[in-house]
Amino acid sequence: MTTLEARSPDLDALADTYDEQGFVLVKGLLTKEEAAEYRRRSHELLAGLKREDDPTWGSAAEAAMGQMTSLQHLHDAQFYDAAFTRLLTDPRFTDVAAAVLRTPNVQLHHTKMFVKPPENGSPFPPHQDHPFFPHENHKVAAAIFHFDDAPDAKGCVRIAPGSHREGPREHDPEGSYHLPDFPQDQLVPQEAEAGDVLFFTYLTVHSSGVNVSDEARTTWLVQFRDPEDTLIGDQHTHSLGQGLILAGTDPTGRAHTR
Repeated sequence: MTTLEARSPDLDALADTYDEQGFVLVKGLLTKEEAAEYRRRSHELLAGLKREDDPTWGSAAEAAMGQMTSLQHLHDAQFYDAAFTRLLTDPRFTDVAAAVLRTPNVQLHHTKMFVKPPENGSPFPPHQDHPFFPHENHKVAAAIFHFDDAPDAKGCVRIAPGSHREGPREHDPEGSYHLPDFPQDQLVPQEAEAGDVLFFTYLTVHSSGVNVSDEARTTWLVQFRDPEDTLIGDQHTHSLGQGLILAGTDPTGRAHTR
C-alpha cells in the first residue's frame, strides 16, 4: 500500500509504508477548495513577479525526445505570500512529515513552485535529490503538494518503488545530475488529484513526464529534514528561510542554515 488517507490515525503504518517503498501518496491532505485557492495564488504570483527564467534541465530534451518544452518556477513562495507560510506549519502536513522522518522535529530545507504549461510542459529525467544536498544520515524528504489534478498526461511524478534502499547512486553531471540509464519501466506514474500530497525520500529515484494535456499542472515542492542531520559540503545553502523549524524544536541549537 502506497496511498493513505489524510489525517490517518495510524501514522506508524504510514511511516512503515514510506520506509518500505520510499514514498507515500496522501490523498486529500488539502480540500479541493483549498487546493484551488493555492493554485490561484500560485499563478498570480508567477504572473505578478514576471519570472522569465526557465529551469528546464538540459537533459530534459532527451527525455522529451528532442522537442522544445518549458517550465515556470518560483523559489521560496512563503516569502511572497503568507498563505504558503501557514501551509508550511499546517499540522496536516507536519504530522505526516514528522511521521516519515520518525522524529517530532521537522526543519525546512527549501521550497519550489512549479507550473508545467499545457501541451509542452517540461519533464524531469530520472534522478535522486541526494546529489544536490547530501546529508550524513539521509533523513531528508520531499513533499509535493498538488494544487490541481495531475494525471499521467499532465506529466505527473513517476516513482521507482524501493529504489531508495540501494542508497546514493552515481549521477551524470553533464547538463544536470540525472540517471540516463535508469530503466524506465521501473518508474510508476503517481497520478494525483488536487489536494493530494506525495511524500518521498531524497534517495528515491523519481522523474516526471511531459505535460501534453490542455491544462497546466501546478505543484509546490517542500524539501524538509531532521534538524539533527548534517549537510555534507556546501551545496544548496542559499534558500531563504532554510533552517526554519516547522514542527518540534532543533535539539542541536544550531543557528545557521547548514
